[in-house]
Amino acid sequence: MKGKVIGDIMVLKRDVKDPQGLLKIPGVNRVVKLGRINGAMREPEVDILVGEGTETVHRENHCFFKLDVSKIMWSKGNTNERMRITQLVQEGETVVDLFAGIGYFSIPIAVHARPEKIYSIEINPVAYGYLCDNIELNKVQDVVEPIIGNCGDLAPVGVADRVLMGYIGNTHQYLDVALDALKEEGGIIHYHESVPDKLKFKRPVERIKKASKGFEVEILNKKVIKMYSPGVYHVVVDARVNR
Repeated sequence: MKGKVIGDIMVLKRDVKDPQGLLKIPGVNRVVKLGRINGAMREPEVDILVGEGTETVHRENHCFFKLDVSKIMWSKGNTNERMRITQLVQEGETVVDLFAGIGYFSIPIAVHARPEKIYSIEINPVAYGYLCDNIELNKVQDVVEPIIGNCGDLAPVGVADRVLMGYIGNTHQYLDVALDALKEEGGIIHYHESVPDKLKFKRPVERIKKASKGFEVEILNKKVIKMYSPGVYHVVVDARVNR
């Protein structure tokens, strides 16, 4: 059985003979089946097999995430990356999260690190609503400022010690936005991309250096987060840009 527990909901990728039997798993009160993922907003198709409703509160690393599994994606494979970032953020930093979602990275940073400020930008109104809920749920209103809209238009300029680019898709098109968000002296970018195996780290590094337009780029770390699809990997590159 391929499935994952999100909050009190077991999310399956395929049919099982006895979905009711899954309620024997501690903490599981509902069962749904995940179908296709549609559109730029990555909205999943979901069939409810047992129970009612698709909204839940998921707990991970002492953080709470309210979400609706029929409208919002949750990747268990990114758990370690979410915690890795919290260990890198230094006290007093200003962080800009360009693709905040429901607070996947912003919330753990606010809870576990000691940043001065996090600007969390999200274009999807549904995800933004849950981002605001999760800021309150985790009591980090004094740290996290949610911003709704396209980060290309709304990202703050010249304020960030660190920029998160935790979305894979056309992420490279926003590298100039990330660079503009950094402080005058520069800072660190965490750049995510889905890459064919033969280009695993070569293409992301080349894109960062090209976007940096001659500024000094120091690659701090290159890491595979998970396999995205056969022969394609979700990778992250940490790069320090010095102006």
